[in-house]
Amino acid sequence: MSENVTEVFVGGAVLAVAVGFLVYAGQATGYSRDAGGYELTASFRSVEGVSVGTDVRMAGVKVGTVVGLDLNPQTFRADTTFTVQDGIEVPDDSSIAISSEGLLGGNYVEIVPGGSPILVEPGGEIEDTQSAVSLITLLSKFVSGNNDE
Repeated sequence: MSENVTEVFVGGAVLAVAVGFLVYAGQATGYSRDAGGYELTASFRSVEGVSVGTDVRMAGVKVGTVVGLDLNPQTFRADTTFTVQDGIEVPDDSSIAISSEGLLGGNYVEIVPGGSPILVEPGGEIEDTQSAVSLITLLSKFVSGNNDE
């Protein structure tokens, strides 16, 4: 009888550790339950290195996530939809850029807040955008000596 109790206890402990690991993995990768927030949009010339689930940061702190990427057939630009946490207000003169974590790091979307007292409404668009810079393009321009300005 004591063997059954021990087996049940060990089995329960293994299941508890497995559930804890799944919850931790979900939070670490951003696939946890929606923490709330509102959606904003922006239109980029290029979103190279950005995909659904990419971090949206402000001052280096994660404040949201990219939730949609679509090609606009009229403008041929990448329409990006992202969330921003509730309580974080974005001025309407803010800019948004695709930044890199370093030479070998991934890309993320960075909101650079402006100084306007008028805020972007939920569902609104940030119009001042800066697209991703391709390292390959920069290197090829440097090697070829192309100094177009």
